Order: sequence, then structure tokens, then C-alpha cells
Amino acid sequence: MLSRVLSSGYIGLETFIIEVEVDINNGLPSFSIVGLADTAISESRERVRAAMKNSGYQIQPKKIVVNLSPADIKKEGASYDLPIAIGILSCYDIVNKDKFNNYLLIGELSLSGEIKKVNGIINSVILAKEKKFKGIILPAENYYEASLIKDIDIIPVKTLNDVIEFINNNKRIKIKNKIEFIDQNFEIDFKEVKGQTKAKRALEIAAAGGHNIFMIGPPGSGKSMLAKRLNTILPPMNENEIIETTKIYSIAGMLNKDEPFIKTRPFRAPHHTSSDVALIGGGRNPKPGEISLAHNGVLFLDEMAEFPKKVLETMRQPLEDKVVNISRSLYRVSFPSNFMLISASNPCPCGHYGSDTGEFCKCTERDRIRYMNKISGPILDRMDLYVEVRRLSQDELFKYSEGESSQEIYTRVIKARKIQNKRYKNKYINANMTSSDIKKYCELDNQSKDIIKNASKSMNISARSFDRILKVSRTIADLEGSENITYFHILEALNFRKKEN
Repeated sequence: MLSRVLSSGYIGLETFIIEVEVDINNGLPSFSIVGLADTAISESRERVRAAMKNSGYQIQPKKIVVNLSPADIKKEGASYDLPIAIGILSCYDIVNKDKFNNYLLIGELSLSGEIKKVNGIINSVILAKEKKFKGIILPAENYYEASLIKDIDIIPVKTLNDVIEFINNNKRIKIKNKIEFIDQNFEIDFKEVKGQTKAKRALEIAAAGGHNIFMIGPPGSGKSMLAKRLNTILPPMNENEIIETTKIYSIAGMLNKDEPFIKTRPFRAPHHTSSDVALIGGGRNPKPGEISLAHNGVLFLDEMAEFPKKVLETMRQPLEDKVVNISRSLYRVSFPSNFMLISASNPCPCGHYGSDTGEFCKCTERDRIRYMNKISGPILDRMDLYVEVRRLSQDELFKYSEGESSQEIYTRVIKARKIQNKRYKNKYINANMTSSDIKKYCELDNQSKDIIKNASKSMNISARSFDRILKVSRTIADLEGSENITYFHILEALNFRKKEN
């Protein structure tokens, strides 16, 4: 007796069809699984046996062999429990073999026969749609995540008996078929930040063009407070971005019943003790790191100079290419990492260098140089905007009234983004301009050319920094609704470049 059930597996974000073959013959009773299965899959023998028994199906003891094909790909996780069980039951004619050939089956079985949630389900649904399957049978807990993908039949099931009822009698369980896209609603607002006009302007420009920003200032100046409010002025994600981001979080196992998909732009703030694997991603079966979890959102590195230099250096390639590649001996995994980087740092170990609030710096010149040298030149060169955030005195805190709200800034950001969407046909934004785009959309008049030439010499600006100045200038012009870049826009962009010392 031979049965064949189709399922799926994944390495990174790459998903592929797994063929589950079940052969049952007379002989010494045994249950073996072959095909590069890990421990979790090998243990499925006991889960499948108990689940079938507790669902009311007593099978005769025979020699059972399960093959997971292709055999050269390592399979991990418990998501093959359901297809293995259905394959066995179909060999005993409990399940009609002809009725599930055009479906993918995925799910982990409990000993009671309940079907549990698995990771990476949205990737499997996309695969089923691309391969023209009629539908996919999956855990009910994964239903809302899976239903982001349209034009494919999604069959949620809660127990092994639910699967059998659907295959044999086309009976489905009832489930609320509704996804709610709630408008962004934040509990924090830019109006709560007193003063810091220049820093707010830098964040507005960063949000409008998707630029990276570096803030430096003493403790208590409001760097973290400002960074955490960036999401309140960013445009909402479109449907494709929601699916992209949800795919990453699904693989990472970070979706749950209360949040079955990612609706708002991610804001990730890893601690400075994080390892390079935590930041970039990796592991035996590579999982996305913080820079991929921040895809389509914001990565905030607070106390950037406290991060190990090795960890920061691993970000150089992802910052430029918007993708992170993780290599293993037999394969390579790629995760998207198109994020806005906000970094904040004290100017020295004690944090008070250059402070004008009466605090005295206790660090030596060597201490300060060693501290800031943790952030290499190539990393700093990838920052579009630099802003010094000074700590306000008590008098200034009482003096400043409530500033602009996030909604007011958001309105200007959205207006600038619409200009960019029209210009680039919804493909990308100013921060992602190519060299040909810069040449086409960043034309300068003679006065602007003279200003930027002089600045390049006096500020020792690299070719990469030169392009970034033009990109920021283009964003400033978009915020003003100006078709052309003027010398005012160039001057403001230069004002946000890193100053020596």
C-alpha cells in the first residue's frame, strides 16, 4: 500500500514542495522516517500514533516507511505530522486518496489529535498559489495569517477528524472570515517633545525620504524619545509590504493569535549587548535577525558606540544592498533588510563632552577617540543625516510650549511620499535612488553646484556622501513641493552632514 501527500518546507524565505510518501507492508511492525529528517520529525512517529488512536482510528501493526522527498534537503520542525498521518490513514482506506492530491497539507499534531500552529505558513500559501494548487489545509490558528493571500482556497482545521471530514465529505469548520486593517493609532506624539527643532526637522526629512540618521548628544537630551516617535510620522504599509513583513515574522515564529500579521511598520531596538547573529540573523536553520525584522520599518541602535565593533561592521553590506546573505556549507539564505536606521550615541563614555548645562566631561581625549572609533568611517558614511541633540536646561523646559503634533508632520511626509511614488512609479523612494536616478532627478543650477563643490573640498566629502547629500536635497525639495533642487535645499542638506570633531 503506497500513498503520496504533498506538503512544504523552507530554508530562509525560500519555500519548496515536500513529497511525503508512505508505504505500508506486512512484516515486522515498525515505523521509520527517512529523507534527512531532524529530531522533531523523527519524534513525530509517537505523535502521529497517539493522535490517530485518540481520534478513534486503530490501525493494524505493520511495517510503515515514510519518505520525505527530495531526500537531499534537510527537513526541520513538526509541520509534517499532518501529511504523515493522512498518508497512513489513506493507505488503510480511511481517507479517500483521490480527494487531496491537489492540496498542500501542513500542521503539527498533538497527542489528542488537535492540530497546532506552525511557522512560515504564509510562505507555504504563496507557494501553493504559485504552483496552481487547488488549496491548502492548515491549522486554524494560522488562518488569519494565511488569508492575507487571495485567490486560493484555504481550509482551516482544528483536529485530525476535521481534515478527514473535509477530504471525505467536503465538510468545513466555521471560522470568522475577516481581516481588520485598523488605522495607525499611537499613544506617543512629537508634540510631547519640547524644543529640539533641528532634530525634529531631521526626523521629518528622514521619514519623507527613508534616510538613515545619526543623533549624538548627552544623556537625557531626548534622543531615544525622538527616535521612538519616528513611527508616528511614517506612512502606513501597503498590502505588499504587509505580506513581505509578515513572511519574515512568520518564519521567525513571532506571530500569535492576537497579532496574526504585521499591520504597522516594525520598530526594532536591540540592546547593545546583542550578538552579530542576533542582529544579522543565522543559526543552524538560519532565522532572520533584527535588521530583517526591521524590514519596511525602523531599526533603532541606541548607544551605538557601545555595540561591539564587529557587530556594527556586519551591517555594512545590508545597509548598502538592502538584503542580508547568510552562507552555509551547502546553501545560502537571503533575507530582505530594507529599513531606516536611526542611531544614537553619547559623545564620550561619560556622555558630557561638549555639554553646555554645567556638567563636566571626565574623559581623556584618548577615551573619547577610542569610544567614537568603535563606529567606523564606512558605517558613518552610510548615514544621510547627522544631528547634535543638546540637553535642555530647566528654564528651557518650562519655556517651550507644546510643539507640532505628529499628525501635522505626518501630513507633510505623506505629501512628499506621494511625489516620490509618482516619480518612481511606486518602486522606491529617494533614499534608494540609483546613480542614473540621481543624474536624472537631482539636476543642480550653477549656484548649487558651486556650493556643493566648495563643501566637498572643505568637508572632505566622499563620493558616497556626495550622492547622499543630493538624495537628502531631493527630499527637502519634495517636502516643499519644489520640482527643482535649489541652493537652499543644498545648504540645509549640508547642515545635516557630519562635522569634524
